[in-house]
Parts: sequence; structure tokens; C-alpha cells
Amino acid sequence: MALRTDIALEQHDFLEEEHRKGVEVKKWKKGDVELVKVHIKTRDGAENMKKPMGKYYTVLLPEFSHESEILDFRLEILSDIIKELLPQNAKTFLVAGLGNENITPDALGPLCAKKIFSTRHFENITELKSSLPDLNPVASISTGVLGQTGIETAEYISGIVNFVKPDAVIIVDALACGKLSSLGKTIQLSDTGITPGSGVGNFRKTIDSSTLGVPVVSLGVPTVMDLETDVNMIVTPKDIDTIISRASALLSLSINCALQPTVTPETFLSLS
Repeated sequence: MALRTDIALEQHDFLEEEHRKGVEVKKWKKGDVELVKVHIKTRDGAENMKKPMGKYYTVLLPEFSHESEILDFRLEILSDIIKELLPQNAKTFLVAGLGNENITPDALGPLCAKKIFSTRHFENITELKSSLPDLNPVASISTGVLGQTGIETAEYISGIVNFVKPDAVIIVDALACGKLSSLGKTIQLSDTGITPGSGVGNFRKTIDSSTLGVPVVSLGVPTVMDLETDVNMIVTPKDIDTIISRASALLSLSINCALQPTVTPETFLSLS
């Protein structure tokens, strides 16, 4: 039975050794946080991994439901990875939260988008521009899902990109995993974009640099898992409300700090 997962590390671990060629894996630790970088370097590696060529960072954390602290070294780790994945000299950004806010396991993207410090409109507000002169222009959106809007998420974001013309797009979405050890305890960051719904077999149009015309960085937390039985069932943790709330807070603050390096995390928290 094929593993159904959005997590590159899980896919790599699932493969036989001879099918891992063209994929480089590096593991290290910082404090209590384990980090893994899966770099798919060749087309053969991409074919075996069933994922595009590029970098996939996996950050293994204590369960979000057990950890309420946000101003710790996890924030620094995530912000630094986001900065590395974004193109150098990028100044204008679009952050898009994918998913359905009315379904808790799928609400990570929309809740994260609400907490993004959007500044693109500051250009027209003289008082703010003079008091905060070093802010990068950032726009944020919550896309909803096809069943709500009648619009493919990729088409929605593409239209906004054509108007806003960002240097890069950051996508936040809930993910699916294939291992219980990843559920609600993992963050994946990648420079390859995302195919919404792929982890649960509901493939939508891919959102990446080829479809948007600008670099795309994706962030996600696995909130559901395919139950590998004869019963067609997707499961989610019983404390999913807490996981989504804390994960969206950490991801949004990490994005804010990465995009606005002149602003302190404490300032962002005071504004929320």
C-alpha cells in the first residue's frame, strides 16, 4: 500500500535504499528541536519521492497541545529557515492561507493569514510610513476552498499575484501525514510550492513558481492522517483545536519576523 503523505521525510523513510538516489538528507538538533533537510536534487529522485525537486525542511517539535510558549528558539529556527528559502533581495510578499476555517483540521491557513502583519497599504498612510520606514510591503489573503468559492485556489492566488506583483509568495496549509509520530508535532517548510489536498487524495491545481511566475515557499503542519485499514477514514487528534490555535500563532509570528526583520517579536504580539 502506497504511503499517503505530504511530508517529504516520511516519503523518504518509506522508500527502499536503492530508490533514494538523488535525494540528500541532513539531520541535526537545536535544543529540544530535531531538524531534517530533505533535498531532492535529481529528476529520478523527484520521481521516486513523488515530489518536485527542491528543499524540504522538517522541524520535529513537542506536541503543540503540550507547549504554549511562543517566544523561544523555535521562533528563531522557523524564521531563519523561511529567510533561507525566500529569494535574496525580495521585498514585496504575498502570504496566502489555504483551507476552510469552518473545519478545524483545515483551519491552519486561514487562522495564520489573520495574524499576518499586512503592510502593503502603509504606502498610502503618511503617518505610518514615517514612523515605520523600514517595513517591507506584505499582503495577506485567506483563499477559502473550491467548494466555498467556486474558484480553484491556484487561480485565485494567480490573479492576485498578477495585480500585487510580489517578489515571492508564502503559502500556509494544513497537511496530511502517514505516521502518528508526525501528527500535530511537525512543521514542514519547502521551496517547491504545494498541491492542496494531495495528502488526502483530493488533488487540486499545483501552486508553485511555474503557475504563479514567482518563487513560492510553503509551510504546513500535519493535522490529519490516513487510517491504513479497509475502512476509508481520515483521523485527527482529539486536541486539534489547541494544536491549530498554537500552530497558527507560531507560524504567523515566524513569517512576520522573517518578512520584517526590523520589528521585534514582542512588537508583533502587542499588535495582535
